[in-house]
Amino acid sequence: MKRLTPDEYASADKLPIVTVVDNVRSLHNVGSLFRTADCLGLRRLCLCGITGTPPHAELHKSALGAEEVVEWSYFENTADAVRELHRLGYTTLALEQAEGSLKLGEVDLEEVLGTSEGIALVLGNEVDGIPQEVIDLCDHCLEIRQYGTKHSMNVSVAGGIALWYLAQLFRHTHV
Repeated sequence: MKRLTPDEYASADKLPIVTVVDNVRSLHNVGSLFRTADCLGLRRLCLCGITGTPPHAELHKSALGAEEVVEWSYFENTADAVRELHRLGYTTLALEQAEGSLKLGEVDLEEVLGTSEGIALVLGNEVDGIPQEVIDLCDHCLEIRQYGTKHSMNVSVAGGIALWYLAQLFRHTHV
């Protein structure tokens, strides 16, 4: 399967995509996001607020070791993480249903990125979503169209869908 060793992964080029995980309660969701970041070759995760951090046995159950190779940092406050990513030159996208949101599948990456370093995708709490204060700091909202009776998805599923899509856009336009 030509999988990278942990050392090879550490030195491999990563896509300029950062996942900001805002107050996610479930360690299984956090572990799944680590695995998604590893699978897609994303730059790092910013774990914020009550979001659990490695090392943790429950997180490891779904991360399966990805937490040992994916770069991550912790911020007590998600707004501070978004401000730091802006300072580093990232365009920030809140994955949230909002008026005027960009629809996944219709995103023009060049237009969204402009001259920025990359994209930071903010994912919110399983029940409350992303706080308005953080949404207001983000450059855009990104929305996954939904067609059923529910108006939300599991955070790790929604994050996986959006991150896969953004990774494909980067690969097709920048690699």
